[in-house]
Amino acid sequence: MEKVLIDWLLEENNPSVRFATLTRLLDEPLDDPEVQKTCNCIGKGDVVARILDKQNSDGSWGIPERFYLDKYTGTVWTLLVLSELYAPADDMRVVRACDFILDHSFNAESGGFSTSESVRTKTGLASLVIPCLTGNMVYSLIRCGYLEDERVQRAIEWICTYQRTDDGDDRPPLGPMYDRYRSCWGRHSCHMGVAKGLKALCAIPLEKRNDQVASKIEELCEYFLIHHIFKKSHKLEEVSKPGWLRFGFPLMYQSDVLELMELFADLEIHDSRLDESLELIEKKATSEGKWVLENSYNGRLQVAIEQKGEPSKWLTLKALKVLQEYR
Repeated sequence: MEKVLIDWLLEENNPSVRFATLTRLLDEPLDDPEVQKTCNCIGKGDVVARILDKQNSDGSWGIPERFYLDKYTGTVWTLLVLSELYAPADDMRVVRACDFILDHSFNAESGGFSTSESVRTKTGLASLVIPCLTGNMVYSLIRCGYLEDERVQRAIEWICTYQRTDDGDDRPPLGPMYDRYRSCWGRHSCHMGVAKGLKALCAIPLEKRNDQVASKIEELCEYFLIHHIFKKSHKLEEVSKPGWLRFGFPLMYQSDVLELMELFADLEIHDSRLDESLELIEKKATSEGKWVLENSYNGRLQVAIEQKGEPSKWLTLKALKVLQEYR
């Protein structure tokens, strides 16, 4: 990797990217003094600090009970963004946000996360639990230090139990969990649900993954391998998710080739069915070896993150991480 490119990623004006570059690309340990110094700056960095400054006293953003429905400024989405930016887990504002989501979105009956709360109990509704939200919240809460929380452990079990990988199955699963949202389950599993479930389980440190989690990761990965990540599994000459060819950050409930390939790189999975995705990533590099932000939620988030159409530090970091593993 060119030094000038690494120096660009290590610029101090973006401590989140700097931290991720040090730990994920350069493999510096978490107790390294420079890593520690950078970590301490994240909560004071421009984007994270502005997001946290907008927080309500109860840990929410905006209208508390619309934590999911207010796309993409509600508490669910804002916590997801903060976790992607490595917001400090020991910051009490981050703690309050995590506690708010666990109190209002988690459904104790099923173990999943709900898009709305009960008017009576103010806790998540079993009838509104969905897979992509559950995956995103498990991922966010793990990143924010809540892996050992009993509710997060139950949500991990929910993913392992309920997240399907049906691929045009004429006999899709039946039962209350599956009958509520046929678009999430149906004959063909929703790609986003599978992607976010995989992302959540991959956030669990290797030494903390039990046999159930390891087996589920393998199952979810095989789902994307038979699709060559972004193709139709039964017609591989056709693209299944055209939007996944336009790279973005953050991706909210959506995904793309780069996000998935970063997960496969972390898992050190080498398979010829990844070749087309690797070629796509390589072709998108600019002459300077950077990747441009093609897909953006700016204007709909609490705070804008990078600029659409311009070189993205986040995408460049992710692409370099992938190519470091495979090339």
